Amino acid sequence: MTALLNAILKLKIWKDTNGQDLTEYALMCGFLAAASGAVLPNISSSVSSVMSAVVAALGPNGTPTSPG
Repeated sequence: MTALLNAILKLKIWKDTNGQDLTEYALMCGFLAAASGAVLPNISSSVSSVMSAVVAALGPNGTPTSPG
């Protein structure tokens, strides 16, 4: 009886496609990031400076620092 229940559970997991869209979007996002990095290599310095400014504006805990 346990083997039958295990087989049924495995079939239910195999048919479950709830996370499929998220995986597809993550793969697409990764592909676009890699492709844009290959096509636009000179933009990396400006993106890096923007990200550095964002990190500098955030405190060490990820909370905004007080101005001034």
